[in-house]
Amino acid sequence: MSHVLHINADEFDAVVLQSKTPVILDFYSDECPPCEALAPIFSKMNEKYGEHIKFVKMHRQHNREFAKSIKVTSSPTLMFYHNGVEVGHRLMGYMNKPQVRKAIEEILGDVIPPAPMQEVDCDVIILGAGPAGLSAALYAARARMDVVVIDQAIPGGQAASTYHIANYPGTPGIISGPGLVENMKAQAEMFGAKIEDLKEVFEIDFIGKTKRVQTEDTVYRGKVAIVATGSVPRTLPAVGSDEFKGRGVHYCATCDGAMYQDRRVIVVGGGSSAMEEAVFLTRFASEVIIVHRSDKFRAAAIEVEHARQNPKITFITSTIIKQVNGLGHGIGSVVLENVNTGEETEFPIDGVFVFIGNQPMTDMCSGEIDLDDDGYIVADEDCQTNIAGVYVAGDIRSKPIRQVVTAAADGAVAGIMSERYVRAHFG
Repeated sequence: MSHVLHINADEFDAVVLQSKTPVILDFYSDECPPCEALAPIFSKMNEKYGEHIKFVKMHRQHNREFAKSIKVTSSPTLMFYHNGVEVGHRLMGYMNKPQVRKAIEEILGDVIPPAPMQEVDCDVIILGAGPAGLSAALYAARARMDVVVIDQAIPGGQAASTYHIANYPGTPGIISGPGLVENMKAQAEMFGAKIEDLKEVFEIDFIGKTKRVQTEDTVYRGKVAIVATGSVPRTLPAVGSDEFKGRGVHYCATCDGAMYQDRRVIVVGGGSSAMEEAVFLTRFASEVIIVHRSDKFRAAAIEVEHARQNPKITFITSTIIKQVNGLGHGIGSVVLENVNTGEETEFPIDGVFVFIGNQPMTDMCSGEIDLDDDGYIVADEDCQTNIAGVYVAGDIRSKPIRQVVTAAADGAVAGIMSERYVRAHFG
């Protein structure tokens, strides 16, 4: 296995364009949550495919002019090269392991032999290593259960990409998301929980007495299962939003806000994240317009008032973005639609930042576990689903409040109930 190479713009031609093997190039930035989420995926892919493809990283902020010259304007951006030319499609923003793996395999074809399948038996299988899954692992492992936690990403979920958490009990006012998650992970492992990260789940079978989960290289069998896979940010449902992702449509103000110095941007959403990110963007943008589909907000009143008091922020309510229009390499305008009248208006803008809630990660559970109309898993107060021996915890559960502390509370309940289930049904 070769090491991941770190290069600058002067080395691009020799390392990338003249390479005799395919190259995957990662443009990354500092203080960039999507970049931090991608880094371990990039390293894991290098371990698996490093003999067949060259893995290269370039710091976008230190090579800004070169990045602009090849139309890289967002972090992270993955580019693929073969025989000196760019091939395939670029990946930008938050990305998961399946997206990266599929892009790599499109280039490599079938040259990678399949890895032999392993088998693991345990008491409790936990899907998801966010605060809910790690809390469940802590409680179940502390009860002397053999616990395996499986996550398609790195441990932490969305909490791991949150820089400041100010409302978690027992912390000194403010704690970093990664710091809090690392404490949770270390505590669960201290009691014997095994955490398997960056594992893709291809198949589950929870109906029988034995719960079965298959990843790309392992079949796990457990006596009980806890689903704590969380949720991911929803994408903007507008024509052109996918086309301009990373080139005008963004999902991380921390990562891409500096691109919009003295320019006008829209923030889409009405929750806490939308208000916080709008205020953050006023550090750079000359004007921030909050566009929300309702005239009521999910954010706390104090958060909305804070945004209203900022002289750079204005509001457009009862309105959605229907279309994103390009201009050069970025965007030039959006089409706004009033949801009450249907009236459409073309609105000049330089960038759009989207914070419109989350999508539950329940695709793998469809057809087995009961879901509500929004796709969240239905469970009782014991976190028990409709399937015996299957529990749910965290943001993926159908409930009115989703916070780190409520996810951890769900995990505690699910962990305790799973231990009781194992004792009652397996002795």
